[in-house]
Amino acid sequence: MTTNTRTTSGTSGPRATRRKPGGNREGLVKWTFVLPMMLFLLLFFCYPVLRNLAMSFQQWTVASFYEGGSPFVGLDNYIALVTDPIFGGAVLNTALFTAGSLSFQFVIGLGLAVFFQRRFPLSGTLRGLMLLPWLLPLVVSGAVFRWIYDEGFGVLNQLLLGLHLISDPIPWLSSTQYALTSAIIANIWVGVPFNLVILHSGLQAVPASLYEAAALDGAGPWQRFRMITLPLLRPVIAIVLMLGLIYTLKVFDMIMILTGGGPANASETLTTWSFALSFEEFDFGQGAAVGNLLIVVALVFALLYLRSIRNTFSSGGERG
Repeated sequence: MTTNTRTTSGTSGPRATRRKPGGNREGLVKWTFVLPMMLFLLLFFCYPVLRNLAMSFQQWTVASFYEGGSPFVGLDNYIALVTDPIFGGAVLNTALFTAGSLSFQFVIGLGLAVFFQRRFPLSGTLRGLMLLPWLLPLVVSGAVFRWIYDEGFGVLNQLLLGLHLISDPIPWLSSTQYALTSAIIANIWVGVPFNLVILHSGLQAVPASLYEAAALDGAGPWQRFRMITLPLLRPVIAIVLMLGLIYTLKVFDMIMILTGGGPANASETLTTWSFALSFEEFDFGQGAAVGNLLIVVALVFALLYLRSIRNTFSSGGERG
């Protein structure tokens, strides 16, 4: 009886404390994969964001880089922004630019996705060509549209004059009436392929048998689209709109190339205003404050996006 007890206790002790051979090595290998990503995030994301946040509470000028003096000013930079006459116009232009671009990009992208759902000769080639605006660098796209909009020899004015739709050339980029609209149209052209690709992928997951059954029941094209396509495409639509919203909020290249925020701040958005404050007026504190406002807005929509993704997967798991 005593011998069995000793044997059992003797064998149970080493088993409880025994480590898996190579456990430390496996942990080290895992860290070698995770550590570069952590360093990348710390250096190129966390540090710039935290540094920008600290700068927005300081009086940063060109002299600060040479003399090192950047006194703490609290919320003065944010108060100066809100009370600046440009602030209201920049916020409104940002909202109009985002809403106009996003709505037309989505509607046109959805229409093209439904169109390419049908197979016809050269449909794949034509769909591939539709991706060119998305693949081109924004600098190239902006330069092309700047040539199209040129008042003197732009192709758009020449076309309208040739069709006798206008009598005088329209200053698309130098008029306060047309500058923002021109930038929105150019950005729509750039963003349509993204909506087309994602929505077309979502349509491929809709079973064709549902359309066939609805057609046998007498449902027309619009009824099939409204009762089958839109409900089943709703999770993909939410993702496309959320990602498009976050992307459009921070558009800088297209507006800067076309109008530079002008004329008379007619196309000034928060992104171009932040650039102007930092690199034209050299008030880096206020420029950082505008950037932080954009970060907060983008963060809110990013959290909404993550929440929509979570709800999509949870609802999918419940149905499964």
